[in-house]
This record gives sequence, C-alpha cells and structure tokens, in this order.
Amino acid sequence: MNDILITGASRGIGKAIALYLAKNGYNLVLHCSKNPERLNDLKKEILSFSVECRTLAFDIKDREQTQKILNEDIEKNGIYYGIILNAGIAKDAPFPAMEEDMWDDVLNTNLGGFYNVLKPIIMPLIQNRKGRIIVMSSISGQCGNRGQVNYSASKSGLIGATKALSLELAKRNITVNAIAPGIIDTEMTEEIPAEIVKQVPMKRMGTAKEVASLVNYLLSEDSSYITGQVIGVNGGLYL
Repeated sequence: MNDILITGASRGIGKAIALYLAKNGYNLVLHCSKNPERLNDLKKEILSFSVECRTLAFDIKDREQTQKILNEDIEKNGIYYGIILNAGIAKDAPFPAMEEDMWDDVLNTNLGGFYNVLKPIIMPLIQNRKGRIIVMSSISGQCGNRGQVNYSASKSGLIGATKALSLELAKRNITVNAIAPGIIDTEMTEEIPAEIVKQVPMKRMGTAKEVASLVNYLLSEDSSYITGQVIGVNGGLYL
C-alpha cells in the first residue's frame, strides 16, 4: 500500500493520527511547517512500529514552496494512497476587533492550504485510480462560533470543497470525506472554560485518539462506499 501523507502532524490530532496509523501498519509521510525537532521525535517513535516514515517541512500558505516539495517527493517516492489535510490554525477575536492579518492567516492556512497541498497531488492520484482524501473541518464550520468568524469561514469552506471534490473523484475510486471534531482535548483547547465542556451532552471533551480511529476507518476498504460526507466527532454537541 502507498504512503499516507498527514499535514500538521507534529502535535495534537495530527500526532495522534500518525501514531494510530503507524500501529495499524501504515507507512507515513509527516508534515510540519514549524517545530521540525518535534516532528523528528515523532518519526523516531513511529519507526519503532516497524513501518516506514519520512518527514516534509513547508509552509502550506506558500503555494510555490508547498507544490515544489510535494512534486519532488512524489517524483522520488510515488503518489500517496491517503492524504489527511489536518494542518490548521485559529486566531480568535470578536469580528469588530479582528485584524486583517488574523483573517488572512486563518483563511490562507486552513482553506488555501487545501488547494496548495492537493493541487500537485491530484493528477497523480487520479492516474493511480485509487485513494482516500480526509479533510479536517470542525464543528465551528458546521454551526459557526462566536469569536471565530475567520475560523468558521475557513472550516465551512473546507466542507464545501470536500463535497464538490468528492463528486469529481468518485468515478476514479477516490473518496473525499471531512471530519468535524467538536471539543477535543489538545493544546488548542487547553483554555476552554469548564462551562463549555458541560454543554457537551456526553459531559467531556473528546480525545484525539477518537478522531484518529475514524481516520483509520475512512482509509480502510470497509469505507470504500462512503464519500462526500461530513462526520462529526463531538459527543453530541452542536454550538
């Protein structure tokens, strides 16, 4: 089986996905834009599972750099079987106080990164006539969230892009699905007030491993008839 590319793999949900997939025998290509030391530590841990692993570093906002590095990797190692678009950022503020760079950085990273990463991958994937694309959206992209107009816009855009791309690729045996996590226990949610967590019907945060297990399923042959879907991992929460 071909490799699985995971963007934003150095921490949080991306790291949990990498470890879960390595334990299930997948060969991995790990990406980060910062903290290459942290990514290399993760690579060492993954190699202990007797799978192959290599790392790539690029800024997904930088279209030229992203496409150059991915083209070089594909030319050398072949096309990926799975692409997990996990890299993303949040810069929250009430909309009247939202600066231009907060809007631009979040949209260019979260939504622009979809185009920048997939553009050099898509034709080799189509020619291979098989594959899985998994896009990390958010409950904020489904329902909106105060203080996150930029983040909600980017994650909602990813849902639309997922659905449209799934229609283009279905006849090529390539599935495209989105996962919409709710409140997941990671570094990004450390400052979420306890009152918010109490609003979750299951009365707890989710775990990154619970998201990773869904990724593992969507990569499997068992999910081959599932495409164009947005699957929530949210404990029943709707903001």
